[in-house]
Amino acid sequence: MLLPKKVKFRKWQTGRSNPKRGRIDIRGAKISFGSFGLKAMAGGRLRSQQIEAARKAMSHMIGKTGKIWIRIFPDRPYTAKAAEVGMGSGKGDPQGYCVEINPGRVIFEIDGLSDADAHEALRKAGTKLPVKTKIVSRAISLT
Repeated sequence: MLLPKKVKFRKWQTGRSNPKRGRIDIRGAKISFGSFGLKAMAGGRLRSQQIEAARKAMSHMIGKTGKIWIRIFPDRPYTAKAAEVGMGSGKGDPQGYCVEINPGRVIFEIDGLSDADAHEALRKAGTKLPVKTKIVSRAISLT
């Protein structure tokens, strides 16, 4: 699973709704490395376990032929209180790490496969994620 080696603060503040949060991402919105990509169509938070599940689904599908790039990194800690614990008495303990994504962000890229295999691998990865996704391909210019 992906997690930072070292963090400056154990717990982050929750983060409130931001007018910019629903806007389409400009940074990381184009395919840079592979020929096909999985793009988020909605905003949300992806946990490191979800990213790993999607990566495993893709890796299992492509075998040793293709290459995968993960374009996001979970560096935001999230906390949770134990089950059946009353309200109050402070914030819960850190449970893991997540990343906040906006619509339009490319999450994964893939290369070295046929079109049909790449689409199927990215489709399987998209089912593991809690946000709506779309498969995009690199625009090849002939100039």
